[in-house]
Amino acid sequence: MKIAFVGKGGSGKTTLSSLFIRYLAAQQAHVIAVDADINQHLGAALGLDEQEAAALPAMGAHLQLIKEYLRGTNPRITSAETMIKTTPPGEGSRLLRVRENNPVYDACARTVRLDDGQIRLMATGPFTESDLGVACYHSKVGAVELCLNHLVDGPDEYVVVDMTAGSDSFASGMFTRFDMTFLVAEPTRKGVSVYRQYKEYARDFGVSLRVVGNKVQGPDDLEFLRDEVGDDLLVTVGHSDWVRSMEKGRPPRFTRLEEPNRAALRTLRRSADASCARRDWVRYTRQMVHFHLKNAESWGNAKTGADLAAQVDPDFVLGGQTAGVSAPQPA
Repeated sequence: MKIAFVGKGGSGKTTLSSLFIRYLAAQQAHVIAVDADINQHLGAALGLDEQEAAALPAMGAHLQLIKEYLRGTNPRITSAETMIKTTPPGEGSRLLRVRENNPVYDACARTVRLDDGQIRLMATGPFTESDLGVACYHSKVGAVELCLNHLVDGPDEYVVVDMTAGSDSFASGMFTRFDMTFLVAEPTRKGVSVYRQYKEYARDFGVSLRVVGNKVQGPDDLEFLRDEVGDDLLVTVGHSDWVRSMEKGRPPRFTRLEEPNRAALRTLRRSADASCARRDWVRYTRQMVHFHLKNAESWGNAKTGADLAAQVDPDFVLGGQTAGVSAPQPA
């Protein structure tokens, strides 16, 4: 299943997404973690040192390879140059699976070994000084969206994305690519403001949204969050000595994470699993096509010089393929 962690800057979403990833790995789940935040701190939160984190390949730097691979033999896509971040798959497209090996993972993913398991980690790449004035961060996140559009996941498979802060993901349809969105909110007015934005934007798209209260220190904080977000409040997380040690670069073994926080992670997984069980692949594909047509009309056709609406395969539904079985490869 596909899971997003969102929230305002400083809310603790990267820390919580890294804890959830560690928890899944400890449960022997198959996990792909994606750092799609402009600040690129997920690697460090998963235990990489500065040199290792800096050496992670940038998905944005391999966008041409990603497009060429995913295009496959799809006759509706005449070239990789005509693919944009919302381009949907169709007959002949290559699809990604969590457990497989493929050129996209070879170029963009690295294995990270944790205490009780391992994951694949991918990163969009940082927004550098050379990008100023010539690019926006959405162009880098576009590589993630394109991969999510072509990814078929099965039971006990998780793609966990640490999203950029605030409501920037609404600049495209990426917010509809997830089975569950966990919004991390502090018990402050600023902390719940992003929740209100997400709730409003996602209202018409059936997005599963639950709030994780972070830095909750007492009954007053809990009451505030309940008053502000109501039944969307799933669970709260308080102070953690384990997290404090992790942030110093000296984390103890994950088994020593405090039981109340482990219980919170179990609740997150149960909620995500329940949402995945309600997945509607037809709606998922329809939303993909909806945002592709919007992007094609607003800027994609002009940028590529092609009619991108023609890329839509009306008979194709993502998820109609057997998870774990690779699509036919072109000769």
